[in-house]
Amino acid sequence: MIQPQTHLNVADNSGARELMCIRVIGASNRRYAHIGDVIVAVIKEAVPNTPLERLEVIRAVIVRTLKELKRDNGMIIRYDDNAAVVIDQEGNPKGTRIFWAIARELRQLNFTKIVSLAPEESLIRIRTWDRVNKSEVSAYDSSRGRITYRLRTKDSNG
Repeated sequence: MIQPQTHLNVADNSGARELMCIRVIGASNRRYAHIGDVIVAVIKEAVPNTPLERLEVIRAVIVRTLKELKRDNGMIIRYDDNAAVVIDQEGNPKGTRIFWAIARELRQLNFTKIVSLAPEESLIRIRTWDRVNKSEVSAYDSSRGRITYRLRTKDSNG
């Protein structure tokens, strides 16, 4: 759940590194933003010599949240950070690459350009809780690009 004053990482190469949410786009009294919602944010930290500068007000779409995302099949997904992708007024991303994992739900929300830029197998650490098997599945991205999966049940200690 993203609300005003929340700091977010930037998941693209647009030139911004950190954003702060200042407004959730939607109804006039909307308090929280979730994955796929558009926010108005200010750039708190930027890469030098890029088109985006510090203290610039931009629009961004939320791609990862610390708050769990519940899918229709019972799967619950929680990311390790809050992250957004900088977009223009038409909803197209300003960057040309998307880093790490993003939610699959962005495809249904007509952010297909963002989904197409995201790599298929670059998971940083995604924890999913499977209600049926009562287990936690973690995926890790090593420096070589290999992905290992660890299945941990409630009964096991490791």
